[in-house]
This record gives sequence, structure tokens and C-alpha cells, in this order.
Amino acid sequence: MRVVIAPDCFGGTLTSAQAADAIAAGWRRGAPAHRLVTRPLADGGTGFVEVLLGALEDATPHLTSVTGPLGEPVDAKWLIHDGVAYLESAEAVGLHLVPDDRRVESCETATTRGVGELVLAARDAGVSRVVIGLGGSATTDGGRGALEVLDGPLPELFAAVDVENPLLGPHGAAATFGPQKGADEAAVDRLEARLAAWADEVAIRYGEDLRDRPGAGAAGGLGFALMALGASVVSGAEVVQAATRLDHVLDRADLVVTGEGSFDWQSLRGKLVTAVARSAAERGVPCVVLAGQVSVGRRQAGSIGVAEAHAVTEHAGSVDAALFDPVGTLADLAEHVARQWR
Repeated sequence: MRVVIAPDCFGGTLTSAQAADAIAAGWRRGAPAHRLVTRPLADGGTGFVEVLLGALEDATPHLTSVTGPLGEPVDAKWLIHDGVAYLESAEAVGLHLVPDDRRVESCETATTRGVGELVLAARDAGVSRVVIGLGGSATTDGGRGALEVLDGPLPELFAAVDVENPLLGPHGAAATFGPQKGADEAAVDRLEARLAAWADEVAIRYGEDLRDRPGAGAAGGLGFALMALGASVVSGAEVVQAATRLDHVLDRADLVVTGEGSFDWQSLRGKLVTAVARSAAERGVPCVVLAGQVSVGRRQAGSIGVAEAHAVTEHAGSVDAALFDPVGTLADLAEHVARQWR
């Protein structure tokens, strides 16, 4: 049996490469006769640039100092390949750049200014196109910070989104992602009101109301700002799938194993696991999800082509046990599942 192992990162615990290696190690123990192919992936969020650097031959890495989410300088990695720059919002304004004890404060003040500065760096490097991976940000400023620095002629922009959420409402940037960034209920309400006022301002400035567009809520509303600048919206997962030639690998697969930190309802709205499962389903190949936690029901999972979903926390016995040894517990789960498919 040929098994393709193609996970996303596991939150702030494992990179996609580390997750792929852990799953492969466990799978070999459980089913040593299987032939394994690993393809670490990303969907526009954390790890987007790192995965592309490993997949695109002759890509040139760059490191630029930009304004971080808290206003302090950070070094952000990006790359150029065939005249196209690939940037990652999480490199400049990622949630991982904000200490836990500052998230309550930063959830309302974090800025996307650094992403705008990365776009300008790419422009100054002479590229014709800029692809910006959106996701994993500490920000909910609707992209205001980025727009403040983006002036003059710009290259062709592509917003590589990791979600389909609109800017506002119960599935918008503030309500859906604000709590993950430290916002309590009152802060979410303030952020929602601020984003609504910002949407009105941008509609007047650019002559088009984009607040309800799918992907506008990506990276705390940065997707909305990039759309206002004329960016084309693309799936971050599909950008990475093309770069890693995942479809070519899936054509010869008997089973696909993917995963992420939390397989939940957000996973069904444009996240990488959904893209991988659907690509597998198109080929009649079963797909198994290994995740830190699973809250998607079997019927929901089946609707996107997932045959089985297994949680590390359940296998390890608790969240603490899973986090104590994330590599070991993920490998143990992979070994357990592999025996069922042996």
C-alpha cells in the first residue's frame, strides 16, 4: 500500500515537517510493509513560506526586518521564485510573536503594518507578482496597518487565504478568531464595531463594499484590505498543493493521511485538511485525519471525504499528556491507526 502523509502544522506545537516525520515514524512501526511519501503542507497560515522553500527549486529566501504585531521590529522570511514573491502574514504579525501574557492587551492593538512593509520590500526587489499567505495572525485590524504603508504602484497581488470567513458577523474575523487571540466577549464586540466602521470607510475610499466576500475575514481582516487593493483571492492550500505537486502524488496513492492541531468546524471552511480530503476523494482514495483534537462529527467529516478522524488527546489520555511529548504521542497514534490499515 502506498500511503501519502500530508499534514498541516499542529498549532504552535509542531511544524508541518515535524508532524509529517512523526506520523511517518509511527506508521512505519505499525505497517512496515507500506510505502510512505511525505508532503508537509500549509494553507496560507503559519509555515506557508517554509513549506514553499522546501518545495520550489531555485527559490531565493529573503529576510526583512518589519514592524511586528506589537510595533516592535521582527525579522520576516519570504522568498522569490520565477519572478513571484511569496510572503506570509504570520512571519510578520503571527500570534506566536505575542507572549501569552500580552495577548489580552494586543488583541485590540496588534497591527498588520509589517505585512504592508513586506509587500513594499517585494516590490522594491522587482517582482511582478506577490502571493501573500494569510492566517495565523495576532491581528484584527481589518488590514488597516497594511493599507497605511501601501502607496504608489504595486505588483499584482494574490491573497492566499486559509479560510472563507467574511469580515463581519458571527462567522467574521472578530467573532470567530478574536477569542483565539485573547479577546473576551466585550473585546470581540469592540473589534466588531471597529471593523464595521472600517468597512464603511474603505467602501467610500475604494468605491466597493467587500465586507461579505469569502476570505475577507482571513488574518483578522487582512484579506479584506488586500481585496480593496485589487488582490485576487486564491486558496493557500491549493497554492501549496501545486508547488509540492501533491496531485501527482495522490494519483498513485492508496491512502492519504493528513492532519492539523484541531479538526473542528473551522477546518470545513477552506482549511488545508478539507482541500486534501477533497483531492483524495476525487481520486477515490480514502483519507484519514490525525489531529490534536477532533470535534467534527463523522457525518460532517464524511461530507468532505474524510473516512476516519483520530485525536491525539484521546489516544494519549489527556491534553497535557499530548502536549508533554507532541512528537511521541502523534507517532504513537499513527502507529495505532496504521495497524488498522495494515
